Amino acid sequence: MSHMLDPVHPVTLPGAASPGLSGAQVAERVARGQVNDVPVRSSRSLGEIVRANVFTRFNAIIGVLWLVTLFVAPIQDSLFGFVIIANTGIGIVQEWRAKKTLDSLAVIGEARPTVRRDGRATEVPTNRIVLDDLIEIGPGDKIVVDGVCAEADGLEIDESLLTGEADPVVKHAGDPVMSGSFVVAGGGAFRATKVGREAYAAQLAEEASRFTLVHSELRTGISTILKYVTWMMVPAAIGLVVTQLFVKNNDFKDAVARTIGGIVPMVPEGLVLLTSVAFAIGVIRLGRKQVLVQELPAIEGLARVDTVCLDKTGTLTEGGMDVSDLRMLDGAEEGYVRQVLGALGESDPRPNASLQAIIAAYPDSEDWRCVESLPFSSARKYSGAAFSEGDGETSTWLLGAPDVLLGADDPALAETARLNEQGLRVLLLARATRDLDGAEPAKGARPTALVVLEQRLRPDAADTLHYFAEQHVRAKVISGDNAVSVGAVAAKLGLSGTTVDARQLPTGQREMAKALDEGTVFGRVTPQQKRDMVGALQSEGHAVAMTGDGVNDVLALKDADIGVSMGSGSEATRAVAQIVLLDNSFATLPSVVAEGRRVIGNITRVATLFLVKTVYSVLLAVLVVCWQVEYPFLPRHLTLLSTLTIGVPAFFLALAPNKERARPHFVRRVMRYAIPGGVVAGAATFVTYLIARHHYSGTDALGAETSAATLTLFLISMWVLAIIARPYTWWRVTLVAAMGAAFLFVLAVPALQTFFALKLVGVAMPWTAVGVAVVAAATLELLWKWVDRRFPA
Repeated sequence: MSHMLDPVHPVTLPGAASPGLSGAQVAERVARGQVNDVPVRSSRSLGEIVRANVFTRFNAIIGVLWLVTLFVAPIQDSLFGFVIIANTGIGIVQEWRAKKTLDSLAVIGEARPTVRRDGRATEVPTNRIVLDDLIEIGPGDKIVVDGVCAEADGLEIDESLLTGEADPVVKHAGDPVMSGSFVVAGGGAFRATKVGREAYAAQLAEEASRFTLVHSELRTGISTILKYVTWMMVPAAIGLVVTQLFVKNNDFKDAVARTIGGIVPMVPEGLVLLTSVAFAIGVIRLGRKQVLVQELPAIEGLARVDTVCLDKTGTLTEGGMDVSDLRMLDGAEEGYVRQVLGALGESDPRPNASLQAIIAAYPDSEDWRCVESLPFSSARKYSGAAFSEGDGETSTWLLGAPDVLLGADDPALAETARLNEQGLRVLLLARATRDLDGAEPAKGARPTALVVLEQRLRPDAADTLHYFAEQHVRAKVISGDNAVSVGAVAAKLGLSGTTVDARQLPTGQREMAKALDEGTVFGRVTPQQKRDMVGALQSEGHAVAMTGDGVNDVLALKDADIGVSMGSGSEATRAVAQIVLLDNSFATLPSVVAEGRRVIGNITRVATLFLVKTVYSVLLAVLVVCWQVEYPFLPRHLTLLSTLTIGVPAFFLALAPNKERARPHFVRRVMRYAIPGGVVAGAATFVTYLIARHHYSGTDALGAETSAATLTLFLISMWVLAIIARPYTWWRVTLVAAMGAAFLFVLAVPALQTFFALKLVGVAMPWTAVGVAVVAAATLELLWKWVDRRFPA
């Protein structure tokens, strides 16, 4: 009998059909550049990170305004430019840290195909494969380059990700194999005919799995908001320039400074930065927990998920199993059955978990020789082999699901059902009466024995399921195993609900969606059905996550909103999943969900802060143009207000814990607060400014008017911050109080009064400013409560 190859250490292949390339041939091809050098990157390069953070539309606008301000105004009016430089630097550093985390994790999760060279098999990185290399493949292996099949032993390849054709394709020697497809059954080897850039399908696979910063509702929503902001900014800024420079005959430098002071706060410059930083820190946090995020929006996507489809094996149960019992049928002789099972175990070069348990329990019989084999596939639910026994007799055997191999009225099914109810997995050993290469090899098979397997429950699975229940995320167990057995396992873990045999499921999408809504555990699910079930759930508006580690999960993982693969899963599942749990721990999933919710919930929260400022800045510019008065603020005033009421608080709020499930319609949810908040703040501030213009007179009147308006705007902005910071915790209260204390400190210290040009004159006007702010704050509270009722999120 042939023995399995050690996947780590190179070993000599006795009697191999081809020794593969020699060392000299490999070196020659490397020298000619015939290497699979397509760079598979998990993140952007440093240059791309710098360009993305520096060369933005708003950085360009603010950069020009900053340069102008440096020439015409005191340094304190140029502070906003230094803030932008600091923000950009923080963004670059955080994303670079995230990149390093991702790149180091990607190396751990990287596929390492087995190539045959000099008659020895060894694992190599994908980018070390050369032209004409002989690459060995088995179930779950991804085809990493284009080639031609050289050896095939029941080899079946799924090309659906490339062609859309769902049925696996049986491959024979000489048939082409395409990169991006994967093996579902059998084994063999193929010779690489196209490597590197020539393998077009490989480039498609690279593009599909590359780390990206786009295509998420959050980032798309922010881009939409920024587009509208730009449209509002242009006319408001033009009107402001005309008013300040030509209508009012002010000092030129002061007019320029006040014009810039009106334009700069219209730009929500920190919003994009905070989004990038929040995502990057999320990646770093998850990286420390051995979670590889292959696509950045996956963090966001998993936070939006309301249904998680779990594959039992590898998720609720550990990969390994143990044979707990062997039950004879129809008077079979136990010693002989043990020999058959030992031979079956040795006949498969890449045994699955069930067969590995059988191999451990029943040693191989050396004098039995395998003459034909039928590899296990998830669609068939059984495997088989034909043997030449030691005494010259030949026999053909099948091993698989009892309810697939047996007739509906067979008495053995009753015993199988009793074992399944205990959560045990049962395989049937049956003697076939037909050839394995026939149309229906299982027809007429005679049952011989039941092999009872005990599954090892994951110790952390129950807590994880409980977490999802608490978070109102529905869990659906979808498995290829017997429905009763899967239901018993789920019940042991505290997951209650109806158990359904997937063979009874309707085929129509709407009917299937209804059945999925009513059921919790689904057994005997085929790979195509898994894909259909994901589609049916999505058709009802559910955001679906699919977890899995086997080749039968690939199609569903690819179609789900979020695919989650175990690190020990097949190459194919790791390639199509957006999230890979490198430590194979299902218990890590709540951390990923929590991280996504933290990012989205907090960005939604702080986006309101930034956009309230944009709205009141545009409104103030419009009111100033209409009234044809001096703009009330210099850049330094709004830099101070932005730092204390937005910049510093937003940074802490964006990184705070947040368990609220992400909800759709980001733009609508943000703008329904930002527009009324900005309108109230802008109108109240302008009212104070107009009152102050009638109250004060003399050469220093404009400075006093500005200080009164600044006080009103600060108090209203603080109230907006106080609302956004709810529900209160000790650190949130401390944060809001600290920002208020910092503003009082500026008003109290003469040097800071001079630096920021802030000095409250008299008693009546400052208290009037406070009164206007109080009325505005009360209006804001009532308005936001009305918005909540009138426009629910």
